[in-house]
Amino acid sequence: MSQDKRLLIVEDDLGLQRQLRWAYEGYDISCAATREEAITRIRAEEPQVVTLDLGLPPDPDGTEEGFATLEAILQLRPDTKVIVASGHGAHESMLKAIALGAWDFYQKPIDIDALGLIVARAFHVHGLEQENRRLSEWAGLGAGLGGIVTGAPEMLKVMRTVERVANADVSVMLLGASGTGKELLARGLHDASRRKGNFVAINCAAIPETLLESELFGHEKGAFTGAVKTTEGKIELADRGTLFLDEVGDIPLPLQVKLLRFLQERVVERVGGRKPIPVDTRIVCATHQNLEDMIANGRFREDLYYRLAEIVVRIPALHERAGDPGLLARHFLQKHAQTMNPGVRGFAPDALAAIDAWQWPGNVRELENRVKRAVIMADGKMVSALDLDLAAPDHGQPINLKAAREHADRKAIRHALARADGNISGTARLLGISRPTLYDLMKAYDLQP
Repeated sequence: MSQDKRLLIVEDDLGLQRQLRWAYEGYDISCAATREEAITRIRAEEPQVVTLDLGLPPDPDGTEEGFATLEAILQLRPDTKVIVASGHGAHESMLKAIALGAWDFYQKPIDIDALGLIVARAFHVHGLEQENRRLSEWAGLGAGLGGIVTGAPEMLKVMRTVERVANADVSVMLLGASGTGKELLARGLHDASRRKGNFVAINCAAIPETLLESELFGHEKGAFTGAVKTTEGKIELADRGTLFLDEVGDIPLPLQVKLLRFLQERVVERVGGRKPIPVDTRIVCATHQNLEDMIANGRFREDLYYRLAEIVVRIPALHERAGDPGLLARHFLQKHAQTMNPGVRGFAPDALAAIDAWQWPGNVRELENRVKRAVIMADGKMVSALDLDLAAPDHGQPINLKAAREHADRKAIRHALARADGNISGTARLLGISRPTLYDLMKAYDLQP
């Protein structure tokens, strides 16, 4: 008997109770014959799966008491998989049960074998959802660097690099496309360091050139029209902390000279000021532009580049991070469904396939926006590809047969691992292979769950 798989049978027919107990002897089973008994069992035992007969006393020939029990169970334990069985107006009962949040429906008379498959599938899905919630909570608590959710080897390598340089007193440049998580990595680098000051971020592309100098270096009272008081700049505010310069390639050349002087001398002069102010600020910068091309074209100072790029970290695009689109999509669905559409529970198979196939030109930002919109627009419990407004493009494959096989195997295993949230048994079932075969393939391709 498994103490981990708790099944509650809500059935007023004692003979059927005994029959179901015998059929499901592989689970930790408890029974209830009334709504009150069912609620007591739910509170005390927190079963993952419930089979519920809608015809309960005092209305054994109707469904009202059964529907009231269903609502009470889901109010107490929204993640419980409730499988409803009824012989009363089966079609109408099915529609109402699903609308109230039942996980599945089965018409009486009950086929024990068929219902057993439904129960087994309910336990499997509940386990996957529970593991996914655990991973999301782990990420939300910041256990991962900067709270980044990833399982891709390419991104894990980036995070290990950032962790290694966190306590080194060097400037770090993060290179990557828009939406790849540069600010999250910068914040994670700051949090992993020994610096106790503030993390201060500024987007150099979002501030007009005439105001950027004042934003960075501060200004004295009366330095220009509107300067009614002395104001510290972002560099000073990050004293003993970290200053994150996003889109550093947009800093104008005259201001690049002043930033270079700060990096060389570690002092700032406010606009309109004459007194140098020593500041201990670590600079982390990011850009999606090619700074080497900008240097060749005279739009970025080479000496400043080498001051800022003591350590360069290149962040892969989302489509280069195998398995991450599916993992992140689940994370964002749970995040937004809680507040925007609690009835949404997951992704339909066509949605998962579309997520895997899409190239994500907008990277993680695009993925979150699409999932957020889909959660709001979804009519049912499962988000579809139509809700995501996605179409799967064709991808070229390697011509060499051996390379093509390896490419396909790696891609399939990574996607299956992501869908099964790293569970080896679940991954093997999705791929239609045994666990030993999966372990052999993962070892051959150097893949980790």
